[in-house]
Amino acid sequence: MGQLPPPTVQAAAGAGGAAPSVAVAAPPAGSPRAWLAALSRAVWRFVTINRKVTAGSVILAFFVVVAVVGPLLVSQDPNRVTNTLMVPPSAAHPLGTNQLGQDLFSQLVVGTRSSVFWSFAAGLLVMVIAVTIGLLSGFFGGVVDDALTLVTNVFLVIPSFPLAVICVQFFSRSTVTVALVVALTNWAWGARVLRAQTLSLRSREFVTAAQANGESAWRLIFFDIFPNELSIVAASFITTTIQVLLQVAGLEFLGFGDSASVSWGIMLNASINGSALLQGAWWWFVPPGLCIALLGSGLALLNFGIDEIADPRLRLGRRRPRGWVGRTGALAAVFDVFSPGRRRTRREKVVGA
Repeated sequence: MGQLPPPTVQAAAGAGGAAPSVAVAAPPAGSPRAWLAALSRAVWRFVTINRKVTAGSVILAFFVVVAVVGPLLVSQDPNRVTNTLMVPPSAAHPLGTNQLGQDLFSQLVVGTRSSVFWSFAAGLLVMVIAVTIGLLSGFFGGVVDDALTLVTNVFLVIPSFPLAVICVQFFSRSTVTVALVVALTNWAWGARVLRAQTLSLRSREFVTAAQANGESAWRLIFFDIFPNELSIVAASFITTTIQVLLQVAGLEFLGFGDSASVSWGIMLNASINGSALLQGAWWWFVPPGLCIALLGSGLALLNFGIDEIADPRLRLGRRRPRGWVGRTGALAAVFDVFSPGRRRTRREKVVGA
């Protein structure tokens, strides 16, 4: 008796004697390759779910790529002083030079990393604090809720911009100080919204069924309640990122930043001090201002698109997204990739499956 062929090779015994076809085996369900494929499909569906999300994602991806790869490709030192003073854009200097002969294109590319990194770092810190306090306060209630609500109300009335000015003057004129102050004074609103949403979700049927099955409080909070609040978390993260971007650039523009660093706000401050507007040196202040406006617009478009995904009333009359993402939410699709053991539909949650 001959040996059987491998399971991935199937002989096609057609009438015309066609060549055997080879079927490529699918990767195992739990392999890294399958996980990456599922994550890629979920992210692609989310990015293409409407035009606003697509446009915002393209703009955001462009600046992230420039921030990561750009400084590695720039050959000129952004702080190098030369004899080519106030030269307009040319082949040697795509964005011209300033009054010290420094290449503005190198400063713009290198400054993208600082501006984008600190904006997203502060937004991530705000999201972590708001999610933790909002979920714990809304789920446990009682004394925990009273204490966390008191702290939240105190931080709600603290003005972040004046406090950032005082801290920069008192501690150090660095972007780290500004980003930390802005982050620590802007989490309260997101925490308050998440607390209200958690109070509503903790009494739903799927949470009651999960409690009856003996699930712990932490799994209920972060695997049953939290996925239903992803749209609020994403909106809070994007809003805070825009706010940090504008406040950091504004403080640096007013002269409260570190002049030895390179960022968009420092470029704007140097252009004002160098009388770029009076000299007609538009290549000095237009590019950093345009980058701030484009990045803020991209984040705003992404925020508006997420609002339309989360609120069906905002997409009345539009083409509804099809497929699994359209039914359960694109943000939940991305979350399910990271929690494969919790992939349950809403109907299963209601009946306690």
